[in-house]
Amino acid sequence: MSISTKTGDKGQTGLWSGERVWKDDLRVDAYGTVDELNSHIGEAKHFVESKEIFGILEQVQRELFKVAGQLATKDMEYADPLDQSHVDHLTNLVHHFETLVNLTGFIIPGSTVSSAKLDICRTIARRAERNVITLARNENIKELVIQYLNRLSDLLFIMARIEEKQVDKIKYKT
Repeated sequence: MSISTKTGDKGQTGLWSGERVWKDDLRVDAYGTVDELNSHIGEAKHFVESKEIFGILEQVQRELFKVAGQLATKDMEYADPLDQSHVDHLTNLVHHFETLVNLTGFIIPGSTVSSAKLDICRTIARRAERNVITLARNENIKELVIQYLNRLSDLLFIMARIEEKQVDKIKYKT
């Protein structure tokens, strides 16, 4: 079976749940941004110095498939959804990393290549969150998806700071 089915040649795509929608549909935009985030995280993994952060990023990539699957499923339950433990895990990671970095002001992003890549991921996560919020204002979307993306952007921010701290390159706006 080819990945080129030609079924999207007229501007529509199929959701996981079977419906056909326009490719510029809010739902497609939301899960497309999650896909973009997943790809950028894949790139960021090649630059991070911390093995712990690398492992976290790999796990996040797996979880983003759950997020995209939920967003690509309309009017039915997705078979492998996020649950509260996913959000709690990200929250705990944020708290853990906050104990390692004592932030005292606004940060100028991108002091290292790895932190710059993580900050790009953070901004894409924020855009994905905004897209999902827009979708949720029009359709039924599980609140956990929004919570997960919100927490993920926090985690990406603090992991970028960890990468900078390891080489003493955190830069504050003065």
